[in-house]
Amino acid sequence: MHLLYLDDAGSAANRNEEYFILAGVSVFESQINWFTQELDRLAQSIEPANPSQIEFHASEIFSRRVTPWNSMSREDAQGVIKAVLQVLAKSYDNTRVFACAVHKASYPSRDPVELAFEDLCSRFNRYLSRLRASGDRQQGLLILDKSTYETTLQRLARDFQTIGTQWGVIRNLADTPFFVDSHASRLVQLADHVAYSIFRRYNARDTQYFDIFASKFDSVDGVVHGLAHKQTIDQNCMCPACLSRRVSQALRNVGGEGNI
Repeated sequence: MHLLYLDDAGSAANRNEEYFILAGVSVFESQINWFTQELDRLAQSIEPANPSQIEFHASEIFSRRVTPWNSMSREDAQGVIKAVLQVLAKSYDNTRVFACAVHKASYPSRDPVELAFEDLCSRFNRYLSRLRASGDRQQGLLILDKSTYETTLQRLARDFQTIGTQWGVIRNLADTPFFVDSHASRLVQLADHVAYSIFRRYNARDTQYFDIFASKFDSVDGVVHGLAHKQTIDQNCMCPACLSRRVSQALRNVGGEGNI
């Protein structure tokens, strides 16, 4: 089974933040132990006496307001975030990142959480459909950090599997999403870092974390399908999601003209 671990960054209600992010990592079930062991080793290097007490929560590490991060320099704390992301960067070839960055002001009448969740469910479903077409018939499952969105997202997932999304019915998910305590799941902690890195990239124009794992986004023929940038403010956005789609469309247009 392919498991997509998701977490969010940014607040849907905070008017001081431009973006809401939902993002995460898709791994095959047999690969979970490797990620856990790698992050456990990193935790042990920080707290040798009690590594299980270390929870990698990117915003807390970045802000350095709580133990043990408040005893670190800015450079050392940011180094921990980068070390977590390096685990993702050096992981299996079939590890995929999926994310949706919603520019909240572009969709004033939409709930950014629901908008991002619908988009990600559709992208993950299409990814699983491609795998199925190549002979991999494994289904997918969404695993998220416990949050106030739990009831809403479970309802939406059921609707997507029956009524469908705006892109069609979701057919490749085995069940409704599971919600777990992030402290008990290193993969949810990794998803937290992915979401926070993407939030920094779009909300603060800080790409130093995003660039570490950018090659892991689900991509086909040069188009970054795993990343969606939902916005209406910049037709010439140069982020990987927007740029790869414009280039692909331009190439299709040139090819079409050449066939006339």
